[in-house]
Amino acid sequence: MVSSNDFKNGMTILYNGNIYKILEFMHVKPGKGAAFVRTKLRDLRSGAVIEYTFNAAEKVEKAMIEKIEMQYLYDTGDSLCFMDNETYEQIEIPHNLCDYERKFLKENENVNIEKYGDEILGIILPDKVTLKVTECEPAVKGDTKTNALKDAIVETGLLVKVPMFINLGDEIIVNTETGKYSSRA
Repeated sequence: MVSSNDFKNGMTILYNGNIYKILEFMHVKPGKGAAFVRTKLRDLRSGAVIEYTFNAAEKVEKAMIEKIEMQYLYDTGDSLCFMDNETYEQIEIPHNLCDYERKFLKENENVNIEKYGDEILGIILPDKVTLKVTECEPAVKGDTKTNALKDAIVETGLLVKVPMFINLGDEIIVNTETGKYSSRA
């Protein structure tokens, strides 16, 4: 059990049968009445973000989330197949749990999988990934005064806006949080 006074950003808690990650918290001591803790929580099962107020020193159960490094093997059509690097055990994660993350996954790449008990909560991507450009428009000569961008499709099928100097076959670094071009590899 953990007290609401000991909350930290990134901590995971069990509350009302759901697993939440604390995104933000703030201790509030009004002039009148008892102190309380205002929080912003993300439901790790559904991804929904809610705001909730806890009484000061209210006890909640801490959720122990396991992070396991696994290798992405292939896409089965309705799920992604991963292999544990230590036990060689394979698991499949349905597309609805990792719809956003699969746009950044390349085969044979290592990622962390979040688990609570036997339940898989999702995939933790690295901050940036290197992807190869498979389709892009040719640069337009003379359009270099402004920060002009063009569309490029990378090997995973993700559409990224890139600068004009990026060509077909170039490797680029993409920010996984925003899905935007970061730099050339």
